[in-house]
Amino acid sequence: AAEIKRHPSLYLEVCSQNEEPRLPLHTSIALFLLSYCDCKSFKVFLVSTEPGSSQSLRSQLSVSLDVTDVQLEDLPQLVRGCRLPAVLDETGSLCRAGLAVVLRHIINKTLKADPSRNDVLALLGFKKTCLKACAEVSKWTRLCEIGIPSAVEEHLKNPNNHYQQPPLSILSLERRLAEPVKVHNDDKIRRQKLQEQRQNQKNESPEGRGIPDSESEPGQPPQVCDGLELRAALAKLSVDSVPTPTTRENSEIRKVKTTDLPPLEHVFAEGLYFTLTDVVLLPCIHQYLVRALDTLHQLPHLLRWYSRVQEVPGVLRAAKACGMALSIPQLPTSSGLLGPSAEDNPTSLLEQEEGQEMSTQPPFVGGPRPTMTKLQENGIEAAFAPHPCPAWTLPWDSLPGAINPTEGKMSNIRAARKRQQLNNLVAMVTELARPGYTVVDFCSGTGHVGIVLAHTLPDCQVILIENKEESLVRAQSRSAELGLKNLSFIQANLDYFTGAFHIGVALHACGVATDMVMEHCIQARAAFVISPCCYGFIQNAIKFSFPKSKQFQETLTYKEHMILCRFADQTAVQLPPDRRLIGKQCMGLVDLDRSWAAETHGYSVLVMTMEPESCSPKNNMLVGWPPQNSGLEVGAGQL
Repeated sequence: AAEIKRHPSLYLEVCSQNEEPRLPLHTSIALFLLSYCDCKSFKVFLVSTEPGSSQSLRSQLSVSLDVTDVQLEDLPQLVRGCRLPAVLDETGSLCRAGLAVVLRHIINKTLKADPSRNDVLALLGFKKTCLKACAEVSKWTRLCEIGIPSAVEEHLKNPNNHYQQPPLSILSLERRLAEPVKVHNDDKIRRQKLQEQRQNQKNESPEGRGIPDSESEPGQPPQVCDGLELRAALAKLSVDSVPTPTTRENSEIRKVKTTDLPPLEHVFAEGLYFTLTDVVLLPCIHQYLVRALDTLHQLPHLLRWYSRVQEVPGVLRAAKACGMALSIPQLPTSSGLLGPSAEDNPTSLLEQEEGQEMSTQPPFVGGPRPTMTKLQENGIEAAFAPHPCPAWTLPWDSLPGAINPTEGKMSNIRAARKRQQLNNLVAMVTELARPGYTVVDFCSGTGHVGIVLAHTLPDCQVILIENKEESLVRAQSRSAELGLKNLSFIQANLDYFTGAFHIGVALHACGVATDMVMEHCIQARAAFVISPCCYGFIQNAIKFSFPKSKQFQETLTYKEHMILCRFADQTAVQLPPDRRLIGKQCMGLVDLDRSWAAETHGYSVLVMTMEPESCSPKNNMLVGWPPQNSGLEVGAGQL
C-alpha cells in the first residue's frame, strides 16, 4: 500500500468579539500568505475556544483554503505551550511559533515544492533576511510583527473610539515611507532615474535644461510615480525572468556626482520591492484604513503604499480568498496632502518613544575603576559563591558520539572546553531536577546542553528553544540519531513560549538574552541555571532597564552601569592578567545586580564561577531557585 504523506499542521487562532467569532490579524496575515503562495503544504486548523464558533468564518474563505476546526483543549501539548500562529512538523516534535517564524516557514515550504516561484522567493528580501531578526533586537521587526498589528487590534476592539491621531506605530510607518530608499544597487538605479527625468523634461519642454528638481514642495509627499521604481519593483515579482535593460547611461549622466542624483521613492514598505513585510502590513493597514477615515489626511504615503500593493500580481486574488475586500482609496485633496499640523501630529512623542528604544550611548571615557570604587564605598563588591561540586563530570568516554560537542565543526581544544562548560550546567540541573520535571534549554543553538540533559535525565522532558531554524534542524537530527524520546523543539522568540516548566537553562546567553531567560523563569516560578555572555551588548530593553536592583539603582546611573558591562567583556585570555581580573570583577558586579533583582521575587540566587575557570573567558554561572512550594528548594538546598 502506498504510504500516506503527512503534512505539517498549521494552527491559527480564532477570537470572539461581542460573542461573534473573528479572525485576529495574525491569522488573517497567515491565510493571506498561504493564498498568495498557493501553498498546499500544510493541514490548516482554526483554533477556537467554543465548539462550532469558526463555521461562519469558514464560509467567508475561499474553498481553495482548506481549513479544519479544532478546540483549544485538543491541541498537541507542544503547540499548547506556544502562542499562535504555530506549525507542528510531521514528526510532532518540532514546533515553529510566532508570526514572522511561521510566515518565513510557509515561504520556504512553498519554494521547496516549486523552486521556480521567483515571486515567492522575492518575499524574503535581500539576502533572504526579511523579518529574520527577532523582535527583541530589531526595531523594524518589532514594529511590523508586534507594534502595528497590536495597535490595529486595539482599534478593532474599540470601534467606537475614533482616534483623532493614528497610533504611534502607524505614524512611524508613515514616516518610514516618506524617507528615500536605500537599496543594494542604489547608484545604478538612481542614474537610470536621472536619465529618464531628463528625457521626459526634454520631451515636455524642448527648451528645458539641467537636472529637474526631483523633490516635491516642502511638506508635500513625492508625486505619484508609476515610473522607474514601480517598474523595477514589479519586474522583481515576475515569475518569468525579465531581461535586464541593455541601455547604458550616456556619458553626461555617468559624470553626475552620486550626491546629485535624484533619490528613489518608497514603493513598498522596505523600499523598492514587495516583501514579506508588505504581506504582514496589508491586512493590518486595510483594517485600519476602512475604520479610521478621520485620520487619512495624515497618512498620504500609507495610502499610496496601499494602492501600489494592490497592483502586485496575485494580491487581489489572495485578498479575496481571505475575505478581504480591498479597494483603491480616495487620496486626500491637495490641501490635505500637507499632512497633519504641528498640533495634530505627535512627532515629538514618536521620536521620544523611538529614542528610548534606540538611544545610542555617548562614548565611554576612562576605565571602570571610578565606578567600582563608588560601589565599594556603598558596600557593594563582587562576591562568588563556592562551587558545590567542582570535580563533577559527565562520563564522556561512555556517552554516545552524537552527544559529544566534537560532533560538528569544532576544534578539539574548543570541544574540550565545551565539555567542561556542560559539566557545570548539567551538574547544577541534575541537583535541581526531579522525575517528571520539564527542563527548557533557552537559546539552545544546536542542542549541546539540551541533548546532554535529555540523555542524562530520561525521566524529565526537555524542550529546546531557538530562533535559528538551521540550528534546531541540526539538533533534531542529532536527537533522532540518539533515539531520544523525551526531547522536543521550538523555533520561536522567547516571548512566544508560554508553557509551564520547572527549570530553565542557558549556556552563554548573549547580552540581554540572559535577562530575558531569567525573567521567563521568574514568571514561570522555575529555577534557572544560566551562564551569561557578551556583557557589552547589555542595554535597556522593552521589559527591563539597567541597573535592575534597587541597591545598584541607588548607587549607579545607567551610563555608569554600562561602563561595568563594557569592561566585563575584557576577560579574553590574551589580555594582561590584571586587566582580566578587573573584567572578572565587573562580570561579578553585573551578575550581582541581576541576582539581587531576582531575589526581590523571592528567589535564592548564587553567583559562582564554572570549574575550571579556563573553560571560558565568560565563566560566571547564575543558579537560582524560587521560594517554597516549588519542590526545588530541597535539591537546591544541597547546593
